[in-house]
Amino acid sequence: MKSIQRRLSLGLVSVLLVAGIVVGQVSLWLFESGLQRYLESGLQDDSENLLFALSRGPQGLQLDERRLSPAYQRPFSGHYFSIEFGDIHWRSRSLWDAQLPKTAHSGLNNTLQPGPEGQMLLVLRSDYKRFGQSVTITVAQDYSPIRNSFQQVQRIGLGLGTLALAVILLLQRITVRRALRPLETARMQIAQLQKGQRSQLDAQVPIELEPLVKQINHLLTHTEDTLKRSRNALGNVGHALKTPLAVLISLANDPRLATYPDIQTTLRAQLEQVEQRMNRELNRARLAGDALPGAQFDPQAELPGLLATLAMIHGQHVNLTFQAPDNVHLPWDREDMLELLGNLLDNACKWADSRVELSLRQTANGYEIEVQDDGPGIAPDERDQVLSRGTRLDEQANGHGLGLGIVRDIVDAWGGQMQLAAGQWGGLLVTINLPDPADKATTA
Repeated sequence: MKSIQRRLSLGLVSVLLVAGIVVGQVSLWLFESGLQRYLESGLQDDSENLLFALSRGPQGLQLDERRLSPAYQRPFSGHYFSIEFGDIHWRSRSLWDAQLPKTAHSGLNNTLQPGPEGQMLLVLRSDYKRFGQSVTITVAQDYSPIRNSFQQVQRIGLGLGTLALAVILLLQRITVRRALRPLETARMQIAQLQKGQRSQLDAQVPIELEPLVKQINHLLTHTEDTLKRSRNALGNVGHALKTPLAVLISLANDPRLATYPDIQTTLRAQLEQVEQRMNRELNRARLAGDALPGAQFDPQAELPGLLATLAMIHGQHVNLTFQAPDNVHLPWDREDMLELLGNLLDNACKWADSRVELSLRQTANGYEIEVQDDGPGIAPDERDQVLSRGTRLDEQANGHGLGLGIVRDIVDAWGGQMQLAAGQWGGLLVTINLPDPADKATTA
């Protein structure tokens, strides 16, 4: 969601900046062009007034200064003129000792021209006929105050534009957050689905999200039904095979086969291997339960009963203890977690002298499970053999094998890691690190 908000904000900033710059520059250009046309009209009036101020005198054309504007009499007033006809050249007193720049053609000059006292002049040249003589009148006006005003307007406009942009971004962020809030709610609900805290998404969503939510809920229902049928089918297959398999094992142990010891031993070994492989594959297949939300594993509620059952099986001489944080639910299917911990603890109880301890803790990357006992342990050179996929179950050392193999399959299915080491009591220490499924779902 944050990346969407960031992209929207960057896109809005880019569009507003480009649009603001283009609109601002075009507006200033249009305003300045209109102002120059207005000033050109005023300069044209001044030029015509100067033309009417020319009268015929005893010595030819002469300029009637009584008709001149007082601005032409004040030095560096910003209003100037120059009149040329024949060899005669008149200029306004306001120019003092300066000269107006000469232009090559009549009309308003496209560029500002330098004037006295550092002024920038808007210059208009007009050509007339007066009393049969060609007269060129050039009038100019200082454009510097107008340019300074434009620069001030640009600074004010930039400040107001920046303020408006900040306000628009703030409003846009608020609007986007409100618009994306249903998506954020849906994301949180999907995370809750992953953790087993709900089984469906809320149907009360904006109309734009209704098709998506309906499809997700329909998919969840369909997948859950399919998984239930698959589990029931697996259970039926398991029960259907166990009875014939038990009969075959019983026949393999029949004393009448004692006269054929080699055949009896081979048959018994192969049938036990088939039984172990069938149980293991059925256990692996049912791990598909992690694909759907189910009842989460509550250590404080489930472990006391599990430990009590194991104590009844292995005897009261084994002290079973556990450490788990309060109010923490492991985000995996309850049945799968009971199977994982049950096999770990059952394996530890078989070889423990008097103590077995289970530790559950939450880490920055997920969860860590440790089970250790005070039994003989496993030699370092045999630990890899116990966890090797190619090792036959009936050949694994010290009786550690089938239970740890099932545990390894569960851990692999959940994307975790399993390590064997020597514990502080001298026995076997099994350490399992499981990533949080919610993190995997978010990454995906």
